[in-house]
Amino acid sequence: MDEVKAPSNFIYDFIDEDLAAGVNSRIQTRFPPEPNGYLHIGHAKAICIDFLTAEKYGGECNLRLDDTNPSKEDVEYVEAIQEDIRWLGFHWNKCLYASSYFDFIYDCAIKLIEKGKAYVCDLSQEEIREYRGTLTEPGKNSPYRERSVEENLDLFRRMTAGEFPDGSKVLRAKIDMASPNINMRDPVIYRIAHVTHHQTGDKWCVYPMYDFAHPLSDAREGVTYSLCSLEFENHRPLYNWVIEQIGFKEPPRQIEFARLNLNYCVTSKRKCLEMVERGIVSGWDDPRMVTLCGIRRRGYPASAVRDFIERVGVSKANSVVDYGLLEACVRDALGDSAPRAMAVLRPLKVVIDNYPEGKTETLTVENHPDHPEMGTREVTFSREIFVEQDDFMAEPVKKYFRLFPGNEVRLKSAYFVRCTDYETDGDGNVTCLHCTYDPLTKGGNAPDGRKVKGTLHWVSAADCVKAEVRLYDRLFNVENPGDDYEAHFNPESLVTLDGCLLEGGLRSAQPGDTFQFMRQGYFCADKDSTPEHLVLNRTVALNSSWK
Repeated sequence: MDEVKAPSNFIYDFIDEDLAAGVNSRIQTRFPPEPNGYLHIGHAKAICIDFLTAEKYGGECNLRLDDTNPSKEDVEYVEAIQEDIRWLGFHWNKCLYASSYFDFIYDCAIKLIEKGKAYVCDLSQEEIREYRGTLTEPGKNSPYRERSVEENLDLFRRMTAGEFPDGSKVLRAKIDMASPNINMRDPVIYRIAHVTHHQTGDKWCVYPMYDFAHPLSDAREGVTYSLCSLEFENHRPLYNWVIEQIGFKEPPRQIEFARLNLNYCVTSKRKCLEMVERGIVSGWDDPRMVTLCGIRRRGYPASAVRDFIERVGVSKANSVVDYGLLEACVRDALGDSAPRAMAVLRPLKVVIDNYPEGKTETLTVENHPDHPEMGTREVTFSREIFVEQDDFMAEPVKKYFRLFPGNEVRLKSAYFVRCTDYETDGDGNVTCLHCTYDPLTKGGNAPDGRKVKGTLHWVSAADCVKAEVRLYDRLFNVENPGDDYEAHFNPESLVTLDGCLLEGGLRSAQPGDTFQFMRQGYFCADKDSTPEHLVLNRTVALNSSWK
């Protein structure tokens, strides 16, 4: 029998070529997020690539928090990142911090100054931008570029001692202001920031820039493959220059892949933070957000997210993935794993007039039609039940097979019932249906072989639990919300229903428990639930309403 191989991609192909050529004898990757916000669905792609690459080759993958910008970072984000990675099912070999290498990175900066490859510059941020040039015009040298090694060493040490205010001086790499790659035009590698760091406290008032700290952290850590998204491709020459100047013998190889772009959502940390701070959403874990904590709270299983990432694949070409693919993966996962239950979201009372008053009976119902190993549950049936308001029409339209006067339907796992009459209030709203049942149809089949075209879900008035149900949908109603995202909010992204009724067995549902409500969709119990007040989120409808 032929050996079954895992699907390949261009990253694996590069690594296979290196291994065949004897370039590397070991594989080490890392996932290096900055702890300045919550991870989103795009990060899930990077997480899967980093961890699965190491797993495929029997290597290691570390979590490294690139905490070089203390003004925007927080321990809250560190803990959230760790929780998200665990939820996706991955385990890092070591949890590290770029800040752990600050002494080493600082020594590397000193080394560059001593080699004449770095200098202290007094230009303002605006002036540095003006001197940098454009994509079609070269930059021009800073007037401070030719400072002596001794002067640069003195100024950099005085910067470190806290002698100068923020923004007054920076340390820049001395490369080439005429380079066609703007990233190589004497980039800033250290800046002054009198800010307390969540790991190092007040030890430092100078901090390395990402493009300097990142390659040095990779090299010091022993990373063999720096896997990153495509926007870092133009940074690769600087990445390699830094490592080469410091003299590492076996530098990591940077390989870029296309990031995950998903329509109908916003992943920009700036925009997400705006929505949170302005109360547009309830928090970073609002179930309409595509943060990993948000989709987890909404009820998306980790297996569905990983399936989605696998279906998207790894490529070098940027593209936009349709949100419907993610929802399809969620339906596939929950369709196989979620137990079934009955819930009536907009209840309409039904009285079965020929069912004995005061009587109840217990029906045994399977939890999943395709998985008998998931067992059964008991559901109470009684004279008074509730069905959906939409399941009755006094004057039915063509091909309407649910309840209307004279029509017979099946109550799921119970009996055939026939509508005989209905009651209305003073405004003409239907308030109650009257039906009769056929006691010979218990279980949902008629002994005389007659057929009905409608099967309805229901709950018993004798054993049901009230709940608040939150119907979530996409946060935006256009594919690309853009900078004017607020103008494109979907007003139906959250519809809250109070007074919903669920079968009695769900009163013990715990946050995170997931169910398929028959004919409704997939739902999970929310963290806002209490023993007195059950709250459920719609994870995804049974079928997409988006075209």
